[in-house]
Amino acid sequence: MTATTEGAAEDSTGTALSPPAPTPPPVPPVSVKSFPADLSASIAVFLIALPLSLGIALATGAPLQAGLVAAAVGGIVAGRLGGAPLQVSGPAAGLTVVTAELIQRYGWRTTCAITVLAGCCQLGLAFLRTARSALMVSPAIVHGMLAGIGVTIALAQLHIVLGGTPQSSAVANVQGLPGQLADLHPVALGISALTLAVLLGWPRLPGRIGRNLRRVPAALAAVATATTFAALAGLSLPRVDLPSWRSHALPELPEGPVLGLLAAVLTITLVGSVESLLSAVATDKLIASERGTDNRPPRVDLNRELRGQGAANIVSGALGGLPVTGVAVRSVANVKAGATSRNSSMMHGLWVLIAAALLVPVLDLIPLAALAALVMAVGVQMVSITHLRTVTRHREVLVYATTIVAVVLGGVLEGVAVGVAVAVGLALHRLARTRITVEVIDGVHRVWARGQLTFLAVPRLSRVLNQIPHDRHAVIELDGSFMDHAAYETLHDWQDSHRAHGGSVEVTGRSHNRTPETDRGMADRGKGPGSDQRGTHQCCRPWTPWQNHCDHRADIDSGDSTGAKERTSPGVATVGSAVEPRRRGAGRLANGISAFQRDTAPHVRDELARLAREGQRPSQLFLTCADSRLVTSMITASGPGDLFTVRNVGNLVPLPGAESTDDSVAAAIEYAVDVLQVDSITVCGHSGCGAMQALLNSHPGTPMTPLRRWLRHGLPSLERMASRHHAWARIAGRLPADAVEQLCLTNVVQQLDHLRAHESVARRLAEGTLELHGMYFHVGEAQAYLLSEGEDFFDCRVFDSVGQRA
Repeated sequence: MTATTEGAAEDSTGTALSPPAPTPPPVPPVSVKSFPADLSASIAVFLIALPLSLGIALATGAPLQAGLVAAAVGGIVAGRLGGAPLQVSGPAAGLTVVTAELIQRYGWRTTCAITVLAGCCQLGLAFLRTARSALMVSPAIVHGMLAGIGVTIALAQLHIVLGGTPQSSAVANVQGLPGQLADLHPVALGISALTLAVLLGWPRLPGRIGRNLRRVPAALAAVATATTFAALAGLSLPRVDLPSWRSHALPELPEGPVLGLLAAVLTITLVGSVESLLSAVATDKLIASERGTDNRPPRVDLNRELRGQGAANIVSGALGGLPVTGVAVRSVANVKAGATSRNSSMMHGLWVLIAAALLVPVLDLIPLAALAALVMAVGVQMVSITHLRTVTRHREVLVYATTIVAVVLGGVLEGVAVGVAVAVGLALHRLARTRITVEVIDGVHRVWARGQLTFLAVPRLSRVLNQIPHDRHAVIELDGSFMDHAAYETLHDWQDSHRAHGGSVEVTGRSHNRTPETDRGMADRGKGPGSDQRGTHQCCRPWTPWQNHCDHRADIDSGDSTGAKERTSPGVATVGSAVEPRRRGAGRLANGISAFQRDTAPHVRDELARLAREGQRPSQLFLTCADSRLVTSMITASGPGDLFTVRNVGNLVPLPGAESTDDSVAAAIEYAVDVLQVDSITVCGHSGCGAMQALLNSHPGTPMTPLRRWLRHGLPSLERMASRHHAWARIAGRLPADAVEQLCLTNVVQQLDHLRAHESVARRLAEGTLELHGMYFHVGEAQAYLLSEGEDFFDCRVFDSVGQRA
């Protein structure tokens, strides 16, 4: 019986064909089962959001009610309409500097109008489906922007902590700091110090009592402690002053230079959108790493999330609130508190609304110094050590540092522009930095080209090549992943000229693999390694080690064992007659070993000797199917020591503790993650998978065999494909061709979920030191597809034919 998915079209045989177009998941109703968890989570988030909203409003210079309005609107409107069910929206520290500058320049009411216009722009971008484009900004720029904003916030709030008033810019705040230190206000400084002490020490409270107390958010505990102490001690210092809602300021028509207002709207739109979308993706990753498929909300829909943020900003600005973005801190707290649906975020907004109406006398007791200390701590935390390590590992410290300095000195939009310019310049520098050297070894002229060969490197390449005498043998090693047309023409013309004058050329790539052009030249001339005076088989070009394999296969399959015996190296014993069926496999094995010893071993011996001395240090665990058509080294362009590979029927990852679990897969995962410290894990499925076909054709009454027991680990993939809660996976903008392809794609997504359930993988994911990737290889097309982050969408356009990002 062929398994089908509800809603999928079927032909006359009952086989599932194309599914209907996926629709956005509906907003789940408040169910009795999930309501307690959502209620508890909403209270936890509310207790965090209340003091932070007041603190951010204080930092921007806006009316304090504006922070409460933004928190309530972000929770209710963005929570209801957004595409990230567990993300919590509200006023965020990332827009503090921008908003403060706008208030100083245009006034509060015009800033509210700018917020409304920014929301309209976000709606337009969402309807144009450009949300995912915001994620193409280099992470180093985003992290640098947030760190620069954090530094600016901390410098401004430090003046309030010391009992003074912040200046208009970060530079002015630094210049005024000596004078502020000379004029300290001990009461404000003491309250701020108490707030910071509780804020930092609260998560470290020991014992059972400490564990119970830690359920109260540290931000709330810090502000509550400082407020209580100030009230009981009768200290005289500035406090929160929430005016009557009757005098609450609403937006007015923008007044000011048109270009300045457009720049302000653009800044709010871009910064708010990028921060919201990055927070949504991070929240989705956190949910995937901590929860199984049974209690996981739908995946984030970035365009829908952008629509929700746009609607929230329109409402918030119209009601006199701060700009709204997705907030990572509150979203993480929401997930950790056990929220199951968007109802948690919406209820948190309701609690903020009630507090703004009923708790004004209590809020008026909060010292401004306590809120300033809280916001200053948030600003310092925005300069993340984890982000710094990440950009250092990827050699983007220059972009990160430049963006921070530019944001602090010039502003957010200027800082991002400078960061983009530096990132582009760095990319061009790396693209243009090519090292070309030549060395004569035993009469052979060896030219090494390290880096990308572009038109910028053509003069140096031409100068080095013209130094080689015409009648000599030359080896050109290209150690790069890109060659543009100008460099190709230069190299090609020189090859033809060098051969015309009696010389010989061998062009190799990484690991000394000959290029197709070189092999064609050798085949045409009937000489050179790998040609064996016989030409080449078209099916195996350009993988030279396979040429002899194809020759041997043709000889064996045709019953000709002579050629095979002639091509056997002296060091490898022949194994009988290849024409005997029971000897055919042994003959192929012997011939393959012979070809390796003769053609490949001389090129890889040095590299393997190095690996034998230093041990293996693979960067990736590659888990794929045992299908013979999948050659991992070919489709990933990898070599010895690059991949730690696990192959099994159906590329399955058994869940820990599952019935009939095969510990060999779990052992390989643990060894790769904990011992080898791989950076990433890839699950690779493929078209026409026999294991997935067997799952679709399975019958309940079929006798249990070892294969059937193993395929039980693929049943969750079958259930996922039939579930209404998961959109059907897509591939390169189209729906799968049939049910088998749909299950192959779904199985990759499901096995990634199984990986996250392994303790070692979950720990490394939480630390941010491990990445998971999904991959699908279409055998007939010879095309690899990568799983798009945050969606069940496999895209072949992520990389073009030369390995560069498209």
